[in-house]
Amino acid sequence: MMIVFLVCSNIWGQQPTISELEINGLKRTKEFFIRRLAKIKPGSVYDSLRIETDIARLKRLPGIANATYNIKKDQNQNYTITYEIEENFTIIPGFNIATATNGEFAFRVSLFEFNLLGRNQILGGFYQRDVFDSYGGYWEAPYLFTNKFGFGINYKNLVSQEPVFFENNTVNYKFDSKALEVNLLYEFDFHNRAEIGVNISKEEYDFLDGNLPTGIPISLSAEKIAYRGEYEYNNINIDYQYVSGFRSLLDVRFVTGGDEFLKNSFIGRNDFEYFKRIGEKGNWANRLRLGFASNDESPFAPFAVDNQLNIRGTGNTIDRGTASMVLNTEYRHTLYEKGWFVIQSNAFIDAGTWRNPGGDLSGLVDGSTLRFYPGLGIRFIHKRIFNAVFRLDYGYGIGNDSSNGIVFGIGQYF
Repeated sequence: MMIVFLVCSNIWGQQPTISELEINGLKRTKEFFIRRLAKIKPGSVYDSLRIETDIARLKRLPGIANATYNIKKDQNQNYTITYEIEENFTIIPGFNIATATNGEFAFRVSLFEFNLLGRNQILGGFYQRDVFDSYGGYWEAPYLFTNKFGFGINYKNLVSQEPVFFENNTVNYKFDSKALEVNLLYEFDFHNRAEIGVNISKEEYDFLDGNLPTGIPISLSAEKIAYRGEYEYNNINIDYQYVSGFRSLLDVRFVTGGDEFLKNSFIGRNDFEYFKRIGEKGNWANRLRLGFASNDESPFAPFAVDNQLNIRGTGNTIDRGTASMVLNTEYRHTLYEKGWFVIQSNAFIDAGTWRNPGGDLSGLVDGSTLRFYPGLGIRFIHKRIFNAVFRLDYGYGIGNDSSNGIVFGIGQYF
């Protein structure tokens, strides 16, 4: 009787296991890198939730366009799991053109590899001509040390013509910033990751033109050290051009070494993003961006109203503030899709308010700084090249002192 009991207990208690994990479709991405990230391991207990998590995680990698899985079960209740992977092309040149801040021609060229060494590391740089010359270089390896712990470094020399706003007029400065930043990256789990880093910079402002108010210096400079932290919660699911789920990204900086108008400060920003599939071809996308900084009464406030950053159609850096609240909402609809090529339409509303430097938070809600810009756009998408979304938007302002304009860029606006 005891023998029968032990045999039955062994049968009933036996759990299905994974006998083998196969990975198909890899060309440039290293197989050991995928196995390092995968939660499913040969010999582990079969868990369908872990498989789904692996697939969602793989689709977030720059080097992977799409991933699916197949399951085979043998007579001994053992499973063979096969991950079918479709890779992205990841050596991406970039070329943007725009109207410079002085009304002349401006452009930016770049080249990035998003799957360096087949390990989804990012290496690249850019050159920009916008009145003045700027350049920068980046290297980021999110899984350099372990499957959770990575490293990033970047250097940027940004030189631009920056409008600085006073009560009755605008003054143009030449802004020159040389900055080196290093970061440590850590992924707690599939949904949560964080970064900590240090940014060492030298900033200089030199007067160019305009009616300079009394007491405002012709030139300013500061050598700064910024301690930054970033925390991301990501529950996004990606299916080629379609996105669903929720994401929150918090970035905070404590800036030291300031002087005069370029003071020590705290700068914090949080993006809340929500995406929802609408039918077979629709996608509703939303971003709420909240920003808060030290409320110094300085014309060099950290948050700017700008075409490329937050409100399409406004123009290049038309206002500044020490707190901001911006909502971008848009409906994306696939008009045409065949093979790797997609044409997607876009209808959007961008709206935001700002706290003026030294002002009250009530300025965010009293309507005095409200910007409201509806618009239309179109996207041309290559499904198998990472971030190959060419977008063109036209925003039309409603209200006093409004403007309108076309915004061109690479990648979805958010």
